[in-house]
Amino acid sequence: MTTTQTLDTFSAITQRRSVKHYDPDYKMSEAEVNKLLELALLSPTSFNMQNWRFVVVQDQALKEEIWLASWKQNQIKDASLLLVLCADLNAHERNPERYWANAPEQVSAAIVPMIKGFYKDNAQLQRDEAMRSTGIASQTLMLAAKAMGYDSCPMVGFDPKKVAEIIKLPEDHIISMLLPIGKAKEPARERAGQLALSEVVITNTF
Repeated sequence: MTTTQTLDTFSAITQRRSVKHYDPDYKMSEAEVNKLLELALLSPTSFNMQNWRFVVVQDQALKEEIWLASWKQNQIKDASLLLVLCADLNAHERNPERYWANAPEQVSAAIVPMIKGFYKDNAQLQRDEAMRSTGIASQTLMLAAKAMGYDSCPMVGFDPKKVAEIIKLPEDHIISMLLPIGKAKEPARERAGQLALSEVVITNTF
């Protein structure tokens, strides 16, 4: 079964929820999964480093291991698609010329040398950038999934060291979150409580 009708952006934003219960018998098509990932690649990153890495967990035995490492939360096993959103902490060093390969030569010549210097020897900034990039990409994935008629659940409830072992994460990479995507079996509960704009929006200074 393939979902063809899509939501507009505003509807996808307002209808997106963190869904916990999925139909384990529903399978997303390969074309749909590829479309989601292609859209995720359009997410912005600093210096266009594209430092996110998306681990698509298809092997059922690995899903079982991650399920155990996620305190047996069933969305891990039941959702059609399980992504482990990771980032390369050293993307700034990996042939940065390719990030600007299609730019005018004068633009590439000006920007590429900045990339290594900006992140070199700054582990905190490298980690911050990894989390920023994967956070933006996760929202792209969640909204695109919702627009396609699917639901999702960004997860931090897992043992990152164990999951890193399971997916054989390189030492210079980091896991940001788990992201199950699939067809909801039960709707999300009503929103628990939204803060007022007056509490979260500050004009100019605190």
